[in-house]
Amino acid sequence: MNATTLLIGDVASARLQVLQSVGRLSERQAAFKPKQDCWSINEILEHLVLAELSGVSKVWAAAEGVKALHPVWSGEHTNAGLNIEEIVQRTWKEKEAAPPASRPHIGGPLGYWVEAFALGQHLLESLGRRIEYMDLTKIVYPHVLCGPLDAMQRIEFLRFHMDRHRGQIERLVDLPDFPRV
Repeated sequence: MNATTLLIGDVASARLQVLQSVGRLSERQAAFKPKQDCWSINEILEHLVLAELSGVSKVWAAAEGVKALHPVWSGEHTNAGLNIEEIVQRTWKEKEAAPPASRPHIGGPLGYWVEAFALGQHLLESLGRRIEYMDLTKIVYPHVLCGPLDAMQRIEFLRFHMDRHRGQIERLVDLPDFPRV
């Protein structure tokens, strides 16, 4: 198994854990917000969908640029050789705000966001087939918070991001005032 396949498998596992954490929730539970400035579970899922669409499209564009001998990134890869946890630790503040493009703004029911989130795996696997034999460290597109990330780091970021927000979902569900039906 190559690195791309392994990374995409890690994302599939993280995705499944998120889907399992929301699988039995009601619409009322998915819309619950303990405070107005907190995201609901629906909004967390929407954010995950929007962020993944953005990230996957950027890796896709960077790969196409490398293939065409016109890479989208030509600066110094200041995160070269680091895993995503090291990069986040170096570059993020304690509580980061999501970039505007990935902030929830569409709305919709839980069922829709569950399906949209699940469909992200198909896109990621399609990307994986396109970059399978490429040098992932040469496919670089900067992240708004982290700086330059190569394809390996970008795919690692998807897994990291899903795990991070699964924790947020679990903390919401554990709140004493979380609806029980």
